[in-house]
Amino acid sequence: MITEHDLDEAIAECQGVRHPNANTAIMLAAFLTIKKEMFGNNETSGSAISAYSYAARPPEDEKQQSGADTVGDYGRSEFLQTVKGKSPASVFAAMDDLMSTLKTVNARAYNNVLRKIK
Repeated sequence: MITEHDLDEAIAECQGVRHPNANTAIMLAAFLTIKKEMFGNNETSGSAISAYSYAARPPEDEKQQSGADTVGDYGRSEFLQTVKGKSPASVFAAMDDLMSTLKTVNARAYNNVLRKIK
């Protein structure tokens, strides 16, 4: 059984890597997610996970103004097939959480994504 102490040690090890790579970022995100799911949100202040956005869903009238009730078919990748037919608000909420994590563990990749979107 994984203990909270084991997860704290693994998180500290990932955060202590001088030159993190994609695998380090993936492991850190996984450890933080496991800790949150198993033990709740017991992180100390200033921790990476506390930066998550828990924004409220947009009101129904905003959804109607956007002109899209569901995400369309934009390609054949696993991601695009998964979001096809889903509510844009729920997809963007999940993407916002992912981007918050990415900003914490790999600011360079985060900035590249924002640059591509602009």
